[in-house]
Amino acid sequence: TVTGRSKHREKKQLDSSEDGGQKKMKKKKAKKSVFVTVGTTSFDALVEAMDSEELIQTLIERGYDSLTIQRGRGAYVPKHIVSTNSTTRRSTSFAQKESSSSRSSATPRRTSFKVQVVEFLPSLDGALQEAALVISHAGAGSVFESLSLGKPTLVVVNESLMDNHQVELAETLASLGHVAWTKPDGLLQALNAFDPNSLVKYESGECTLAKDIEDFVFL
Repeated sequence: TVTGRSKHREKKQLDSSEDGGQKKMKKKKAKKSVFVTVGTTSFDALVEAMDSEELIQTLIERGYDSLTIQRGRGAYVPKHIVSTNSTTRRSTSFAQKESSSSRSSATPRRTSFKVQVVEFLPSLDGALQEAALVISHAGAGSVFESLSLGKPTLVVVNESLMDNHQVELAETLASLGHVAWTKPDGLLQALNAFDPNSLVKYESGECTLAKDIEDFVFL
């Protein structure tokens, strides 16, 4: 009958809708990795600032699931976020902090967060391509490579360098809206305030910006 056929069509549509919903639920959550680089130099103050479980908690709360730190020639090796028996890689779990409005007697949910520490990489390109957030020393090469790939970039200046032009570089790029910047001791606060959506996308051919800034800071 017509009524029977209508009910059959409705059931097929419902089953199809449920299957679609289940497929969406099964779809894997996109990975969000953080890449920290000091380039070819050493920047122990940045690496040490990253060696903080509180900072890891902040990254987890912002939806990131892994961290790679390229520490260069520095002497400092993270010990709080990397196990002592493996200074190169750690896959671990951190208990997510409960907000004051949701405290209960329930056990805090644990979230897997992978941490990798390396001295150097054959190429930064792969790590930069995969990163959802780049935390970079203020070397022009690293910063512009990150920006040219369209990566949200938080620049950390190294004040210990002689004839330091990093602050000028960071301030100039920040004034144009391309990056946010901080010093190592302000990294956690800067990360909490960091809003990738507020950044202005850097265009590779943008009025020879890289060359203009290089000329400016090295005058």
